[in-house]
Amino acid sequence: MPLLVNGARVDLARPTGDMIRAHPQLEEKAKLLRSQPTQIVEPKGLLYVQQREFAVTTPKDGSVSILGSDDATTCHIVVLRHTGSGATCLTHCDGSDTEAEVSLIMSSVKSFSNSSGCGRLEVHLVGGFNDDRQLSQKLTNQLLRAFDLQPEDVHLVTFCVTELNDREEQDIHFPIIYGIAVNVKTAEIFPATFPDKGPDEDLRSAHVLTGAPLTNIYDAKMEQLRIGPYFWGPFPHVDFWLEQDDAQILQNLSTSPLAEPPHFVSHIRSTLTFLKEHPFPSRSLFPDRKPHIYKKNEEGLWEQVCSDKI
Repeated sequence: MPLLVNGARVDLARPTGDMIRAHPQLEEKAKLLRSQPTQIVEPKGLLYVQQREFAVTTPKDGSVSILGSDDATTCHIVVLRHTGSGATCLTHCDGSDTEAEVSLIMSSVKSFSNSSGCGRLEVHLVGGFNDDRQLSQKLTNQLLRAFDLQPEDVHLVTFCVTELNDREEQDIHFPIIYGIAVNVKTAEIFPATFPDKGPDEDLRSAHVLTGAPLTNIYDAKMEQLRIGPYFWGPFPHVDFWLEQDDAQILQNLSTSPLAEPPHFVSHIRSTLTFLKEHPFPSRSLFPDRKPHIYKKNEEGLWEQVCSDKI
């Protein structure tokens, strides 16, 4: 079944500019989202989603009320929600395997929505900008096509991507919105930044840097964050990369060097250092082949629990 805007099928044979002109309400919604101030989201009740991760939950969740992700330049943040069940998925896509990723998040939301006869699937796409290599535009097109291929109707509600999320400063293009959050209880979506990105940040980043596929990190029924077990071999040329100056790392390990947030290089260095310290995570991080499991404590913060007690 098709990807729909206001009940009309999106014509994917035409450029996205034509689509925006054909559905002016998408541009209005994007303008409204861009005009909102970026909110600082504190860790209480938050589940932060990194690149190539996804999480899905429902309004009944007693631990998580906000899903969020940021640091998206050419990447897109996708929110898929079923209006009947309220089941909400957030993921941070980078174009690595978009069709498979969309199928995965569709099935994850549907698994929480089977008992709900009413409602519809709504998708919100945010991220990207007019980058030199047109990676954002390519990912936008991939996502639109992937949702259009789904067997169910999917309603495109928010489309704040690429040209609709672009600003220019001294001939250099930047995204306007780098991150968003969705309130699972109210369905509100807003620009956001996150001082605390949750537990095992370096481990999760290392998983991505070693070529991981899109990974589900949350068990909503148990209300548990589950990281791993992840496995990789020694990272190629890790010493070489750690010896490079900031400019080299930025130039070679970013898809959009001029538009990255200021902490990009320190984040990459930290991840590379972690990979150097853990060349064989099966020995040092997951000797028992069990995930690192976290639950929210009474303060609403993640706390590790022993997997033997689960």
